[in-house]
Amino acid sequence: MIAETVCSAVSAAGLGIAVVTAYRRRFLAAARIAAYSLVPVGLVMTGVVGWLSDTALSPTAWAGFGVLAGAWLLFATTRAVERRRTGAGADAATDTGSIRPGTTAPASSTPALRQSQGKGQGRQGKRPASGDDFSDIEAILKKHGI
Repeated sequence: MIAETVCSAVSAAGLGIAVVTAYRRRFLAAARIAAYSLVPVGLVMTGVVGWLSDTALSPTAWAGFGVLAGAWLLFATTRAVERRRTGAGADAATDTGSIRPGTTAPASSTPALRQSQGKGQGRQGKRPASGDDFSDIEAILKKHGI
């Protein structure tokens, strides 16, 4: 009964603030404030507030929250132990798909970038292949004095 009264008072106060805001010709903000102030009354009317008050005062509900907290704690502990375990080796890294420090990626069977057959062939004779990738970037940086 008290929760419904408090929610109604909060909604009434919010609607009052919305009216004052609308009086100041800030209609978008007033509509937003009115929407927020109607939420507590809507929660009371749907029964959510009654359900929450019954849950908050129920020892069975609190025991259930304790069981859930224990399950989460057990899960988190086992994950931490699994991550710290050094005996898992490389098999665990490939099973979970994680990348560990000090490991290298397998060699690719196909090159990532292929040479174009058109304009790029004339440039290959003038510059080495490794510098060819950054020549455009170098030209831009030199143009700007960097």
